[in-house]
Amino acid sequence: MRKLLSILLLAVMLTLGGCACLQTEPAAKAEPAPRPAPAPAPAPKPAPAPAAEPSAYYMASQLYNNDCCGTLKIEKILPKTVTMNAPFEYTIKATNLTDKTLYAVNITERLGQNFKYISSSPEGKLAGQILTWQLDSMDPKESKTMVVKGQATSEGWIMTCADATYIIPACAKTQVVQPALELAKTATAEVSICDPITLTFTVSNKGSGEARNVQITDTLPSGLTTMDGASQISMKIDSLPAGRSATKTVQVKATKTGTFDNKAMAVADGNLKAESNVTRTKVTQPILTIDKTTGREWEYGGRRVEYVITVANKGDGVAKSTVVTDTIPSGVEQIQVSGGGVQSGGMITWNVGDLAAGATRQFTVSYVPTSHGKISNTATAKAICAQDVSKSASTEIRGIPALLLEVIDLADPIEVGQNETYVIVATNQGTATATNIRITCTIEDTMQYISADGATRGSAAGNKITFASLPSLNAGAKATWRVVVKAVKEGDVRFGVTMNADQLDRDVIETESTHFYE
Repeated sequence: MRKLLSILLLAVMLTLGGCACLQTEPAAKAEPAPRPAPAPAPAPKPAPAPAAEPSAYYMASQLYNNDCCGTLKIEKILPKTVTMNAPFEYTIKATNLTDKTLYAVNITERLGQNFKYISSSPEGKLAGQILTWQLDSMDPKESKTMVVKGQATSEGWIMTCADATYIIPACAKTQVVQPALELAKTATAEVSICDPITLTFTVSNKGSGEARNVQITDTLPSGLTTMDGASQISMKIDSLPAGRSATKTVQVKATKTGTFDNKAMAVADGNLKAESNVTRTKVTQPILTIDKTTGREWEYGGRRVEYVITVANKGDGVAKSTVVTDTIPSGVEQIQVSGGGVQSGGMITWNVGDLAAGATRQFTVSYVPTSHGKISNTATAKAICAQDVSKSASTEIRGIPALLLEVIDLADPIEVGQNETYVIVATNQGTATATNIRITCTIEDTMQYISADGATRGSAAGNKITFASLPSLNAGAKATWRVVVKAVKEGDVRFGVTMNADQLDRDVIETESTHFYE
């Protein structure tokens, strides 16, 4: 009965405070156990006592908590009996019963005065008869076991008490992130001055957090402006999550030709900055020139007139969809065109297509004038983004009189004493009016002047017969004169006629022979 009461008393002691105590005692003081024999000398490192039957050990446990389920559990297992001065071991096991990490866990073992500490594993800190272990933390459900080795220094009870303290902090965590901007820029590599330049900006967040109030700025170089004439591009992105990108596209225009380099900048909250790569855009412009020439400044009517049209691109850009036109003057016929020109109405058109920088194309057009005077026309070249150019050319179409002199006798042969009539005809076979036509006749001594008439009045002086000057003779017209002589001597005679005009540099001479007989 006394032994049962002792066990109950021990159980009550183990449940008090937050202390797990264990005390060994004899089964009954009335019947003390025999004094154990002196313990043999301890070995340098005795092996742990062999596992005993469960009844050979006392076990105590204590929960430390403020709720019903416990936070930290301390368990102690000691042998029920030990031999004085003989080393023995017992264990203390601490277990985290929660799903939380415990911090600053201190386990304190208060050793009895009749217990001599030898060692512990892991090594604890001994101060007097108080042995402590300090654990930085214990993970959820983790257990720690301490083995204490010592020996009893006197008979009786050995009382050891273990308790524990710990911290369950109120923990909260905040993720620390760092956004990182990266800016890429592309631009049209080459463009005509009339075409827009496309700029593309791609800003990326390569960091781990959101970038806020992202501002992209591009200050354009001189010679480039936005479509509404501004010199700076500014774009805002309110939020750019980590790992995401945003693309913005803007069109700008050039105000002059040349090569333009520039780069953009992106900034965001938190003093974030990113600079883009440098882009280069070449702005070109086609410059057309045209020339129209002919072989000479004037030409005779009825002769073919040819013009050479030369179109060139003197700029540094392609002249796209180049078209050359040439007007056809009035009063021409038999039109001929080279180079694939197409005539429609009074216009000739050459569809050149794209004319590369430095390239030249040449065409010809010719026709036969049907009237006199100056003919003039204009050739024009046009292309996309090039200024129209024109060139005129003119040719004076001149007529030329072509006088034909004919002299015939109406009777041949003729008897001496009879009259002979000579007919003089001047014909203008040319294309212009002949002016101041002068006719002079010469007779031999075998003839005697009788009379002269015709287009102008004639008069005789010696062997010369002179007609008054004919003011003009139109192209295709004829003028006729007659001279009557009397045959006075037989023979093979000659009647001579000389003609001159303003358009002739030399006399035209014609002779008619007649046979006079008796």
